[in-house]
Amino acid sequence: MVGAAVVRALQGAGYQHLVLASKKELDCTNAGEVNKFMAQQQPDTIVVAAARVGGIHANNAFPADFIYDNLMIQANIIHAAWKHGVSRLVFLGSSCIYPRMAEQPMGEDQLLAGPLEPTNEPYAIAKIAGIKLCESYNRQHGCDFRSLMPTNLYGTGDNFHPQNSHVIPALMRRFHEAARNKDPEVAVWGSGRPRREFLHVDDLAAAVLFLIELEREAWQTSTGAQQSHMNVGTGTDVSIAELAELMKKVTNFAGRIVFDSSMPDGTPRKLLDTSLINGLGWSPRIDLETGLKETYDWFVGEQGKLRSQ
Repeated sequence: MVGAAVVRALQGAGYQHLVLASKKELDCTNAGEVNKFMAQQQPDTIVVAAARVGGIHANNAFPADFIYDNLMIQANIIHAAWKHGVSRLVFLGSSCIYPRMAEQPMGEDQLLAGPLEPTNEPYAIAKIAGIKLCESYNRQHGCDFRSLMPTNLYGTGDNFHPQNSHVIPALMRRFHEAARNKDPEVAVWGSGRPRREFLHVDDLAAAVLFLIELEREAWQTSTGAQQSHMNVGTGTDVSIAELAELMKKVTNFAGRIVFDSSMPDGTPRKLLDTSLINGLGWSPRIDLETGLKETYDWFVGEQGKLRSQ
């Protein structure tokens, strides 16, 4: 989802010499493959969108996979980028790097200020390691490696797996199937009280493009000479209950919503302080309801393709 959106943004901005590789073509957990790819392609700028991602269920079920795969992907790409003289690198992390009970909204200075959310701690630790890799290569080798910490993402190309997806695609699929089957109710995991911030993936891609083109002096003035991470989000959040009501509206579901309190809530609130990137001149353009409608239209179209095959 993220990589495809970044490619769309770069192509839309007129970039013509894009070096791309699918998972089948390049295993980023394999250092030898990554080094060979870098040596052959000699990229000038890299966006590290490759990652193993998933929702609460996937993080709980596969913690070893999440920490190992993400550590390997990041370490291999960042080290090879330095080794092969890449001019600029943008590493994409996650808002889960911040403590479970971080001050809200969460500023960049909240990193490592307290314990992490247990349900996604392995993934968060891997992403923190990616930030520190960028910082360390900047300090020791004078690299220009930057990290962007997006809030919860959604949009075209998302993963709609019934168990391993994030909250928006999981709810969207559940409400869609309930509306199609005329079910009397939809069950939503947790109490509905936790609050979340959501960013459309095309807005993230626009932020990546903004960061690629941002002068090094402006980046360092904003973040500090060696700090390498910056938040990106909308600056607003909704409760899961409010999100469920929006999803009911978007999918035209006519039944009722019930909350399954036996399932974990996760972090009580996750709202990013985006004043740094906003101060540099970037802001999101897609509001949540509009983004959900666009995503649902795409999802329904994909479902139609599957049924016709």
